[in-house]
Amino acid sequence: MEYKIETNSPEETREFAKKMAESAKPSDVITLIGDLGVGKTVFTQGIAEGLGIKDTVNSPTFTIVQVYDEGRMPFYHFDVYRIGDIEEMDEIGYEDYFYGDGLTMIEWANLIEEILPEKRTEVTIEKNPEKGFDYRLIKVKTID
Repeated sequence: MEYKIETNSPEETREFAKKMAESAKPSDVITLIGDLGVGKTVFTQGIAEGLGIKDTVNSPTFTIVQVYDEGRMPFYHFDVYRIGDIEEMDEIGYEDYFYGDGLTMIEWANLIEEILPEKRTEVTIEKNPEKGFDYRLIKVKTID
């Protein structure tokens, strides 16, 4: 399954992600791909909100993974932008998260393509300055 949605503000992007999270199930994996400044963190904050997480959600750029336990299921938020070697993911024990009992969100997932689960939801966010500063094209693709 594949579809696209256009948003015109960070609030619309967050709201779309929130709705996605409301239908998420344990062990779901969402990969998030997009350039710097495209709104990956805003999208992730919407996912967290949809799971009922009240904590402030920021990108775990230097810690690679941040775990949030207070929602309706655990939320594992990865940012693999600074991964130097795929073996770093083994050291973290990524499989426990990817195949665990929570929702896993992986920013910059294209950098660890070889270890991604076969079943996942791929979200790509793109800007188009010609359509406005806050315009985003969000592509959602289910991969089985």
